[in-house]
Amino acid sequence: MEGTFAEYILKEEDWVRKMEIMYYLEKKAHVFFDKSVVLKTELTKLFIETMKIEVDSNLVITACLLCNCKKPANFSDLEQVHTYAKQGAEYLSELGFSKRFCKICEEVNRYSESFPREKESDILELVDQFGGMLLDRPERIGFKPDEALVLLEYRNLKGKYNRYLEQFKEFISKMQEVYI
Repeated sequence: MEGTFAEYILKEEDWVRKMEIMYYLEKKAHVFFDKSVVLKTELTKLFIETMKIEVDSNLVITACLLCNCKKPANFSDLEQVHTYAKQGAEYLSELGFSKRFCKICEEVNRYSESFPREKESDILELVDQFGGMLLDRPERIGFKPDEALVLLEYRNLKGKYNRYLEQFKEFISKMQEVYI
């Protein structure tokens, strides 16, 4: 492989192949990659395509795969919750990703208090939080999509601006019509 890892994965436009690359990166570099990343990546892809969001979908899908790369598998330390995205962005910088790409990944949550936020970060934030609520956790069962949307809007994002929230709610409504 010539060039950086960043160039390699960004050059790959097939999102399934990108997930294979992530699988091997997880094995080699012990980055976080599990079924939640796969679900969130699929949600990201569907959201962008269905709602015709004007972003570089390859960039956003790659960021979705990598934004949680330093996320611990089990949060026992609250400090880790506040720092894993920043640590991940620093790691991604070492792999050759641009400053903007790293900023997008760091802004998956609001702990870095980065402002102004990148538009791609708003997509990652919605998908990361919503997708996480759908999955079972050791301490709770997954929420139904309508419950997760209410929690996303009125608890997680209460008092915060996310430029894609209304489109995301519309997207989830469309998906429920198709699959329910």
